[in-house]
This record gives sequence, C-alpha cells and structure tokens, in this order.
Amino acid sequence: MKAEFLQKAADNLSVARYCFEHGSYDASVTRAYYAAFQAAVAALAHAGIVTEKREHKWLQANFSRELIKRRKVYPGGVLSYLSDMLNVRNIADYSEKFISAKLASRQLAKADELYKLISAEVES
Repeated sequence: MKAEFLQKAADNLSVARYCFEHGSYDASVTRAYYAAFQAAVAALAHAGIVTEKREHKWLQANFSRELIKRRKVYPGGVLSYLSDMLNVRNIADYSEKFISAKLASRQLAKADELYKLISAEVES
C-alpha cells in the first residue's frame, strides 16, 4: 500500500509539473494537492495508521497529530501544507477565480517538499 500511494503521488506530482509548465495553473494545483494527499496516505500507512475512508479532514488531522506533533517524524514547518493546499485546490476546482502562476508555483513546491520528505522516510 505504501509503495502504491507513493507511486500515485509521484505520478500526480509529474502531472502537476507538466500542467504548470504549460500554463494550466488550476489543474497544476489540483494535481499538486493530490500528490501531497497520496504521499500522506503512504506516510500514515508506513506508521501503521490506516483507514479505508481516506477523507481529507481525517488525513490532515492524523498526519498532523500523529506524524508531526506526537511522533515528530516530519518537521513542524509542513504542518499546514495539506490544509492550505486543499483550500487552494478548492478555489481552483470550485471557484470562478483562476490560480496565478505564483500561487501555483508555491503549491507545487509544497507538494514536492512533502513528497521528498515522505518518500525518504518511507523508503529508508
């Protein structure tokens, strides 16, 4: 399960980069969020925390509480990444507003950082 979700995360990160490079910033932030989400699923599975639901709020709460605050597996600097990225993804997907290149670049950087941290931990 860990390997599969890490692969899904890598695939979504690749698509997010492609979309960004081609000016599709809304699509880029959506794929960047899912890359981070799927990497977090892998991180939780690696820690033995698994659920079939995989709801956004559950994932955010458990990743933050268990892997950042309680077990200190990941740095506190990434604490708000998932919730912040979900908020931006919601704007991209459900609002009439368009995401700027600058904001999309930030989301891509967050997803990339989270993916690298998680894959280093899970694959060690």
